[in-house]
Amino acid sequence: MAAGDRLYKNAVAVLATMHGKERAIGPVLAQGLGLRVALAMGLNTDRFGTFSRDVERTGSQLEAAKAKIAAGFEYAPYARVGIASEGSFGPHPYIPFLALGRELVLLIDRERGLELTGYFASPETNYGHAVVSDMEAAIAFAERSKFPEHGLIVMGCVDEKPEPGLALIKNVVDNVGLEKAVGQVVARCGAAFIEADMRAHRNPTRMRAIERAAGDLVRRFRSQCPACAHPGFDVTERIPGLPCEWCGEPTHVIHSEVLTCQACEYRLERPATSAKTADPGCCESCNP
Repeated sequence: MAAGDRLYKNAVAVLATMHGKERAIGPVLAQGLGLRVALAMGLNTDRFGTFSRDVERTGSQLEAAKAKIAAGFEYAPYARVGIASEGSFGPHPYIPFLALGRELVLLIDRERGLELTGYFASPETNYGHAVVSDMEAAIAFAERSKFPEHGLIVMGCVDEKPEPGLALIKNVVDNVGLEKAVGQVVARCGAAFIEADMRAHRNPTRMRAIERAAGDLVRRFRSQCPACAHPGFDVTERIPGLPCEWCGEPTHVIHSEVLTCQACEYRLERPATSAKTADPGCCESCNP
């Protein structure tokens, strides 16, 4: 029996969500850790921030997830473990014109003082928006956004920027609703700001990414420190400097990674690749 099963067999984990994330997270944590996921019924997680901008998220992804878990414990004081998920979307940091979605799933065991996070990042997202003034443009964007399987949000628009205070229509899930929403907002603002609905229950692509992040959480939990057996022994640093194959000078290619235990601070450095040298194309001396 794995360590996670021994520790969490039938233990309750309260999940702070109002957008159906239990469908992605629950089965993964049940199979991987033996946790029984229960919802914090009545908890309004929109108060921690919304993608539609009507409630601004304060702090980082991790801080927002921690706040959700704290609120979840208030709704479920019997729970030993708290779970929350938080997503972030925006331009890819390195590849122009490409979007990147980042998901994290946080676990806090308040009896053990354990805090672990699973991550998943991918350009496979339908995140995007458009400013439209007619249905032809709206339908073109909807098709790119995988509508109607994925939902849309329509809001007010001023100077091609979103203005949810003027109009905000969520839960657009069919062509009738899209035509009505766009017509209302264009009539009021002259144009409509239309975007992919990134809420998990309206976005199957995002739901799959959350499932991957939950799987990474299980992986991290099962990675135990060789010194003290504490869960979460994982990579905390990647060190560049793999030498160039031609000149031997250090490159920006990662040559090793450092794993650290958050409990006893044991560190282990290991090679990041089996390669002994880097391609000269990655060398600033040979390929300036």
